[in-house]
Amino acid sequence: MDNDFTRSIWNYQFRITYRLILREKELHFHIGVYNPSKELSFTFNMLLHTYLKVPDVRRCQITGLQGCHFIDKTRENALYQEGREVVTVNEWTDRIYQHTPQEHVITNVVSGRKMRLHKYNFPDTVIWNPWIDRSREMSDFGDDEFPNMLCVEAGNVTSPVILLPGTAFEASQILQQFKCPYTIDPSSWKKNYLTNFLQYD
Repeated sequence: MDNDFTRSIWNYQFRITYRLILREKELHFHIGVYNPSKELSFTFNMLLHTYLKVPDVRRCQITGLQGCHFIDKTRENALYQEGREVVTVNEWTDRIYQHTPQEHVITNVVSGRKMRLHKYNFPDTVIWNPWIDRSREMSDFGDDEFPNMLCVEAGNVTSPVILLPGTAFEASQILQQFKCPYTIDPSSWKKNYLTNFLQYD
């Protein structure tokens, strides 16, 4: 929550709660932002930096992006529309896909498995890999690590969230090993994990 230091940089009251739930084949991310002010609204953007370990990023495929518009940060933020049924990464990639569906499937992640990414209240999906030259420019990224990493990131990027006084924002993401006997019901996990998630004292 806010304190003297945060208010010296950004003079707003806030409360953030971030909870992770680890299960045998699932990882749940739940985040909430509350505005306790009685007078002031504030805006923010949010992005979950989900870095997936992969055997070879060039062999990965990402579903759920066909027809979506995206901002290509590698091409001066030009706007394009994705025509591919599955998206692959074979070069420096930094794209903000807008108004994406709740579910993506990523193939060939750890041990060659498939991963289902299911998101709630995150309208954007970022696909990122720095590739050869840019990975060498990053001090916290190994020069030879780019082939074994893929970012598929859920977030609110293109349009900021506007949080009115006394209101809350809640969002969630589930990463799930694809081979499982059931599918995710968004209404059930929203009810189970997001209801009363924040304490509005």
